[in-house]
Amino acid sequence: MEGRIPLLGEKVTEMEVKTTFGLKKLPNDYVGKWLVLFGHPGDFTPVCTTEFVAFQKRFDEFKKLNTELLGLSIDQVQSHIKWVDWIKEKLGVEIQFPIIADGTGKVAEAFGMIHPGKGTNTVREVFIIDDRGILRLMLYYPQEVRRNIDEILRAIKALQTTDKYGVATPAG
Repeated sequence: MEGRIPLLGEKVTEMEVKTTFGLKKLPNDYVGKWLVLFGHPGDFTPVCTTEFVAFQKRFDEFKKLNTELLGLSIDQVQSHIKWVDWIKEKLGVEIQFPIIADGTGKVAEAFGMIHPGKGTNTVREVFIIDDRGILRLMLYYPQEVRRNIDEILRAIKALQTTDKYGVATPAG
């Protein structure tokens, strides 16, 4: 998988990442749980802030699905911490999931998160990784368009249903 973005059905490349909750090993620290890895263009931006608040407001729903959340941008850990503190102070929402500080862009490049026409900012993408570390779904959005949390939850439920019962899920 070196040198290209991962494909659906492939095991996620092992890597150690620096987060607001300390060092994490992908995907090993999440084996046995599903993972939503999502990138955002930058801390303290209006759309990214609304997305983080939206993810946090649905945090318990993700937990009920045995799913962890993990954010990412190329900002540094200190910026992430200040932003999370700002969200708590100004919006009254405490972000309870880690954010990868990908200052080198290594993780973003490994997942194809850097849009060549947008500088070094990451695009808005979502990777759903199953409890065995296998990439199951990818969603990419342009920087200007906010993602839909309902769709992410629906997709996790659909994937878990197909795994459990060996069926395909219909629309909706």
